[in-house]
Order: sequence, then structure tokens, then C-alpha cells
Amino acid sequence: MSTTRGRYCFQQLHIDVARNTTDDFNPFHDPARWRAIRDNPFGSTIVLGFQTEFLVSDLIERRHRVGLGVAVGADHELHFSNYEFRFVGALRPGEHFDVELRKTVDKTASNGGLSTRAVLRRDDNTPVLMGVQSESAAPCVLADADPSNLPDLSQLPDRTMIVDGRFFLKRKFLTTSNGKNFVLAGLGRQQDYFDELADYVSFPPMFTAALSSCALLEKAWQQGYDFHADPVVYTNHRISVDRRLQSALRSNERLHLLVEGPLEETATPHSIPANSLAQRYCVFGVIRDNAILFRALFQLATLHPG
Repeated sequence: MSTTRGRYCFQQLHIDVARNTTDDFNPFHDPARWRAIRDNPFGSTIVLGFQTEFLVSDLIERRHRVGLGVAVGADHELHFSNYEFRFVGALRPGEHFDVELRKTVDKTASNGGLSTRAVLRRDDNTPVLMGVQSESAAPCVLADADPSNLPDLSQLPDRTMIVDGRFFLKRKFLTTSNGKNFVLAGLGRQQDYFDELADYVSFPPMFTAALSSCALLEKAWQQGYDFHADPVVYTNHRISVDRRLQSALRSNERLHLLVEGPLEETATPHSIPANSLAQRYCVFGVIRDNAILFRALFQLATLHPG
């Protein structure tokens, strides 16, 4: 187990860079709009969930490279990284926090995978994020998803409903500049992912997955959702990323984001106000030839369901 006590702190600049690189326009992160959110329980802007998840994942990846000496996909055919995170709080700019990584469970010798649990806590020991990153031979999230019936997404207009209204399509183009800035906004080291002189480009999985927020927000905005009157927050992220496809991504790559949902409304966990409702969305990140780069399930809680 390793803990980085009191080492980390996000400032508003980090939040602004993260939201700009992912086109996340949620008022919770906007220093000019957070006060307009009805009964904002946080009293300020808050850090993006994907920012904190990137930091946790980045620390785990460093452990894989240095501590275990594991090149996950190449050495053990563990081609999928899976992220399961639960939000039990939020970070405000200027708050110091710890990241605790539990001992990595290594079952590669028996054709298993790797898994590492993590907890992010404020300095007062209050938990903010809990979860696990695992490496596996097959995706752990939406493993049965079949993209074979999708049309040629490159020929369809951006920000439209497709497949008989099942999916909302949002198109993004990857750039190394946005990837670099996202890494820095997540307190990572840019050179671990991008190095022009070495012709090295490695978009972090959490960066491409973070573009889901833009797609979810644009779908809601197009349908007339009022983000100030009816705020929602993430409670759970479950994501599986194909590392083979991720490693081949380059600048100007076209990424099609398919949003399905809300799938249902249920009672929320005890960490969310009792009168809240949960909404679940499915998001696929699809690249050339309709290959699924990532598949994700996101749960959000409405703070004012009445």
C-alpha cells in the first residue's frame, strides 16, 4: 500500500484547463456560473471527476511501469483497462488531498489480470473517490456490445439522434495539444504521454473517456435541460478501454461518441441525498471501421428531483 499524503491540490487553473480540453461546460466547474446553480451544495466550483480519475490512474500506471515492470497489453495480453469509480464527495479548488493505492493484485501467472484499489481523501480524511482499476483480457463493462449494425458514422451529421433515435451522436477530433493539457490539468507528467522528439504519442485512456461529458452535456442542452435549475452530479463511472486501439490513436483522429439514455431512474446510494434520483447513461467511443475504443456506464444523481 502506498499513500501520497497531502501532496496534491487542484487550483482553479487546473479545473479551467481540464474543462477546456474536454469541452465540458458544466456550470459546476465554471467560475462565472457556479453561483447560478440552485442551492449549490459545494459553495464553489468543483474539480472534474475525470480529472481525479486520471490522477489515480496515472499513479497506478506508474506503478505498473516501475514497480511491477509490467507492459500490460504486450506482456500478458491484458488488452483492456477497466475503471470502476464511485464518487462520495467533491474537491474544491485549493483543497489538499491524499491518494492511497492498495497493493496490486497480480494474477497474470494464472492467466488472470491485475487490479489495484484506490481511495482519494481530503486532508481531514474525508473520502472523495473510491474505486479500482483492473487490466483484463476482455472488457468488464458492456462486454456484449455489438457495433455491427451501426451505419457509417463519418457520414452522419454531428449532434444528431441516430439508429432510430437510440443514440445521440457527438463527434470529436483528438489533438495532442488537448491531450497534453489534460495531463497537466490532472497533475500528471506530459512527457509520459507525448514526446515529439521521440515520435511518441500516447493519449491517456481517461482523456478520451472524459470527452463523454461533452457528449452528455450537449445531448441535454439540445433537449432543453436547465443546468442551473436542475443540477446533476456523477455518482459512478464504469469504463472499459481497448488499449490496442488506444495506443494507435494519433492527432486529428476522429472519435464518435454515442450516448444512450437515460436508461432508468433508481434510488441513489446512501452517499447522495435521500430524495435524489439516479440516471444511467451508456456511452460508446467509436473510431474508424466502427471499432469500439471504449464503452462506459455513467450514473448521475439529480440534486433537486422535485
